[in-house]
Amino acid sequence: MGVQYSIYTMAIIKVTKDYIARILQETADRLAGIPHVPKSLYELVQYFRREGPINFTYHQEEGVLVAVSTNFRYGSIVTSGKNSSELDTNIKDAILASFDLPSAYAKKVQLYKVGEQKTEYALA
Repeated sequence: MGVQYSIYTMAIIKVTKDYIARILQETADRLAGIPHVPKSLYELVQYFRREGPINFTYHQEEGVLVAVSTNFRYGSIVTSGKNSSELDTNIKDAILASFDLPSAYAKKVQLYKVGEQKTEYALA
């Protein structure tokens, strides 16, 4: 029980820090009169325009679903989840983290599963 509480607490802290970082950056940019588009968000959009969707393979390891990218240009993206819904969220978060974007940008970025087998992620 203690381990789950610890993981849950860490997740809450991460999400809170991501939102605070996003709000502070957007506020600073607004005060400076600069439209806010983080450089890493621009880089993510350019990556998907040049490279297309990021494909993942899935397997189960010790009762946990694991996803590994197969065509990410800058290395591998590896994440896991207890079920497919959690795995989907974690894949999106891992893609954002690969571009140094906080998870607070998940709604703004709008990553979706695409392809016939729904194993690829692309921008909306």
